[in-house]
Amino acid sequence: MEFPAYLATMPMHAITEIHGEPGLLARFRLEVAAFDDAARDRLTEALDLAAELHRDDRRVREPYLNHLLRVAIRLMHHYQVRDVDVIVAGLLHDAVEDHPVELAGPTVDGDVTTAALATLAARFGPRVARLVAAVTNPEYDPGRDRDAQYREHVASSLDREPWARVIKVSDFTDNGVGVIHTVGPKVARAATKYRPLVPVFRGLVARPDTPLSAPVKQHIFAQLDLAEERFSAILDHPN
Repeated sequence: MEFPAYLATMPMHAITEIHGEPGLLARFRLEVAAFDDAARDRLTEALDLAAELHRDDRRVREPYLNHLLRVAIRLMHHYQVRDVDVIVAGLLHDAVEDHPVELAGPTVDGDVTTAALATLAARFGPRVARLVAAVTNPEYDPGRDRDAQYREHVASSLDREPWARVIKVSDFTDNGVGVIHTVGPKVARAATKYRPLVPVFRGLVARPDTPLSAPVKQHIFAQLDLAEERFSAILDHPN
C-alpha cells in the first residue's frame, strides 16, 4: 500500500481514519527507523507480541492494536522518548491486564498476573515488567465505586514510577483527547471516567522528576486542556 510522504507528520487519528492499521504500522516503522538495529529488533518483537495477544480485540470501530500503536508513536514522536524499555512497555501496557493467561501459559500455578509479568520480565527485562505492572489495573473491590478505585490506583502507582507516568499520559491522551472518535454510550461513559484525572495528570507531569523536557510538558498540558474542553462539551453541554 502506498502512503503519502507526509505520513510522518499526520495526526495519528487522521492516519487511523484514512489509512487504518496499515497506516499506523507504516508510521511506527518510520519512527523506529531512528533507532539502532538492536532497539528496532526489541520494538518489533514487542509489537509482534502485542499484535498476537490483542488480535481479536476491538475498540468500538477499530482493531485494538491501533490504540497501542498510537500510544507508542506518541511516546516517540511527541514526547521524544528514546528509552526503548519505555516504548516496549507502551506497546504492551494492556497485555497483562487483558491477556494474563495467554502470557503466563494455560498451565500456570498461582497468581496469573504475577506469572504474566514474569513472562514479560523474561522476554523484555524486569524494568519493562515493572513499568507494565505500574499501569495495570488491580482487582477492584465490587463494593466500591470502580472509577474512584481507578483514580486511586493511577495516583498511587504513578507516584513512584516516573516513566510509567509518561506511558499512562500517552494512553490517557489517546482515550481522553480521542474521546470524540468514540461513538455511542461509551462517549459519556469515557468522559465521566476520565475527566477527574485531568488535574491528576497535570500535577504528575509538572513534577520535576517526570523525565520529559519543558516543551514536551507544555505540549501535554495543552492536550490536557483539550481533553477537558471535550469532556465539558460532552458532560456539561450535551445538547
